[in-house]
Amino acid sequence: MSKDIRIRKGLDIKLVGEAEKVTAEATKSNVYAIKPDDFHGIVPKVIAKQGTEVKAGEPLFHSKSNENILFPSPVSGEVVEIIRGAKRKILAFKILADKEQQFTDFGTKDVKSMSGDEIKSHLLSSGCWPFIKQRPYDVIANPDVAPKAIFVSAYSTAPLAADLEYVLGGKEKELQTAITALSKLTQGDVHVSVGKKGNSPFNGLDNVTLHNVSGPHPAGNVGVQIAKVDPINKGEVVWVVNPQDLVIIGELLLTGKFNSERTIALAGSSVKNPKYFKTRIGAEVSSVIYDSGVKDNNIRVISGNVLTGDNVKPDGNLGFYHDMITVIPEGDDYELFGWNKPIFNKISPSRALTFSWLFPNKKYDLNTNTNGEHRAFVVTGNYETVFPLDIYPLQILKACAVNDLDAMEQLGMYEVAPEDFALTEFICVSKQPHQQIIREGLDLMLKEIG
Repeated sequence: MSKDIRIRKGLDIKLVGEAEKVTAEATKSNVYAIKPDDFHGIVPKVIAKQGTEVKAGEPLFHSKSNENILFPSPVSGEVVEIIRGAKRKILAFKILADKEQQFTDFGTKDVKSMSGDEIKSHLLSSGCWPFIKQRPYDVIANPDVAPKAIFVSAYSTAPLAADLEYVLGGKEKELQTAITALSKLTQGDVHVSVGKKGNSPFNGLDNVTLHNVSGPHPAGNVGVQIAKVDPINKGEVVWVVNPQDLVIIGELLLTGKFNSERTIALAGSSVKNPKYFKTRIGAEVSSVIYDSGVKDNNIRVISGNVLTGDNVKPDGNLGFYHDMITVIPEGDDYELFGWNKPIFNKISPSRALTFSWLFPNKKYDLNTNTNGEHRAFVVTGNYETVFPLDIYPLQILKACAVNDLDAMEQLGMYEVAPEDFALTEFICVSKQPHQQIIREGLDLMLKEIG
């Protein structure tokens, strides 16, 4: 039985450059990279040293705090470089891929006959555990703490986001296998949120509690769905898994192979032919974007969406959790007296000067220009118009900024993740880095309260 989640507060950012529903094979990357920074809070301990030959699914490193949490190679090949930064911090493992891929055989599994502990051990040993993240703190799940529920958001409302119904089409068997496995890891339900008017592959699956979601962004954020269905209180934990990661988990259990293949959307106004590509985790961004061509050289390439993604160079790599690459113009120009004239080509929730509210279906060609500079918080009341959680956004941001742990706890810090503040950051007249502030606040809480 499905339940409805209707979100009223928010803001849909309609951009030019949506990916056409055509899927092509991306040019195979020569080199793939796994970046420890993609796994927040993880200190890596090297397993595969430079020069080591690895198969797809073999571990490259493990977590220093829990050696059972392994991080696998997405492809078979040779570890050609371990890039280090300041204080010998590991920035990336680079793997020169074999022409013919070889996979570690983890063995096929009958999920229905396995216990929860057996499934947990198998996911840990196969390197699939990093796909499971937890709230609070938005970090990789602690395998020693059972969650009260597991959440999957199969409805994305972010700007130019991949259409998950299209991407997951035909993957029902893998999804069902992964859902059945996850259902044995919690005493609660596996909650899956889908678009209210869509036809999701999750419809009709067993062992799920289905929720029909409608409303503007951030309705598709899993944090919003958790808050509406089963809010997190102090001492409670929920787990979160991305839909395409479920496919990898399901395929591992069905075939015994760690297949890091992922269908991603290449989108953005600077792309000549935006569409979908089949590639692998950690692939070179250039292997995707130059197949479709770019309109200009002065571009910003983003692994992920424009609100929460990572700025990468064209020779950078696809992030571990990302299912899209966005390419938009670099906003390094200056608009003379831009603050003092009516604006028709920018989007804003405010009706002052900006007239985007007159054109609700218009798609915008936005660049990376912040249209202002950093200053102290200005109290405008705008944050609340796009923030659907039952939390005071300005107050919790200020509490994080001054490291007030008591206030953070009382204001609902256990429920939030940085992505929940992407919209408030987008409309912020003070140009404050909301997501960074929340991330640092969560890190402090994890360190002090745990």
